[in-house]
Amino acid sequence: MKYTVKISFAFAFSLCAAVLSAQGIEFFHGTWAEALEKARTEERLIFVDAYASWCGPCKRMAAQTFPDPKAGEFFNANFVNMKIDMEKPENAEFAGKYPVGSYPTLMFIDATGKIVLKEVGAKNVDQLIETGKKALGKNDKSVDYEKKYNEGDRDPKLLFDYVRALNASGKPSLKITNEYLNTQQDLTSEFNLRFILEGATEADSRVFDLLVKYRKEIVALAGDEAVNARMEKACQRTVAKAIEFKNTALLEEAKNKMKSGNPARSEAFAIEADMNYAKAVKDSDMFLKAARTYQKNEVKNNAAKLHELAVSLVRTFPNDKNVLKQAEKWAKTAAENGGLAEYWMTLAGVYKLQGDKDQARKTAEFAKKELTEKDAMLREKIDHFIDTL
Repeated sequence: MKYTVKISFAFAFSLCAAVLSAQGIEFFHGTWAEALEKARTEERLIFVDAYASWCGPCKRMAAQTFPDPKAGEFFNANFVNMKIDMEKPENAEFAGKYPVGSYPTLMFIDATGKIVLKEVGAKNVDQLIETGKKALGKNDKSVDYEKKYNEGDRDPKLLFDYVRALNASGKPSLKITNEYLNTQQDLTSEFNLRFILEGATEADSRVFDLLVKYRKEIVALAGDEAVNARMEKACQRTVAKAIEFKNTALLEEAKNKMKSGNPARSEAFAIEADMNYAKAVKDSDMFLKAARTYQKNEVKNNAAKLHELAVSLVRTFPNDKNVLKQAEKWAKTAAENGGLAEYWMTLAGVYKLQGDKDQARKTAEFAKKELTEKDAMLREKIDHFIDTL
């Protein structure tokens, strides 16, 4: 049955928490049916934070654990992430199918809707990552195929299933894919085209080149969305490899492969790749250049996106004068255009980092005037911010 789950987000309102949220776990906006489809297409588990609005430990996780960059790096790479308020009427059907007795309950669910792992209780960052790794381990079905493979079984269907299981568990699969494809004379059979799609896990590989070469034929079998998703995931893995080895040649290869495979997405992907690489290698000039291109091409003067970008700048390079100057400009525009107290507080935080405590205090006091009756938590945070100046 197809039903809708409305997603609720817990925002951290001080500069520190707002900054972290831009780098933390990204939660999916969409229906449960769409999440299942996304999980199927991307071969990922769904991580569900089943919470209640009144739950104190849930609020602590939302403010401290989910926004953490380490949590974001791991969970964004491995899961489709969702937050679901289990006591909202519109989520009753989901709550009926996946009942919980305590909050928060953390669930890892596969694309068929089966629970792989379920744990109760709030966790810090390291505990949450360990739980995520445990879920990936429980979802690892590659060991069964590995045994048959090591015994000498080279049945094409077994090899395909082995590669798919390796991919689902986040393990390397290129060796098996290349071993099979190297035995094939005709790569255009339906089975071999599907094998190419499944096996193209890294952009810097022959298999990815085959995916580009036979893109039209593979799209006819699997659809454009599946091919685009596979190409982007492969390019992201090559960017990750570039970061690991601090190799700009791999970075450029990932961007070029994205351009050849999915031109419509290539420009935005290149900007994101540059920002991620620059952040990892602590290159503030490269990061700022990419961020400015992103603002010009994608963000423009959209208040919410501009605020997120300003937060990202500050979180990544909190001590760089040029970065803070740009962050101040974007945070101010976001606050003036968006009018939210949260945005003004981000600007106040930038002023504080720049050493301008008087302006930080004035901006925080202004943010306080913009509060509504529902913003009790933010009021407390603003008062604390002012007290620390």
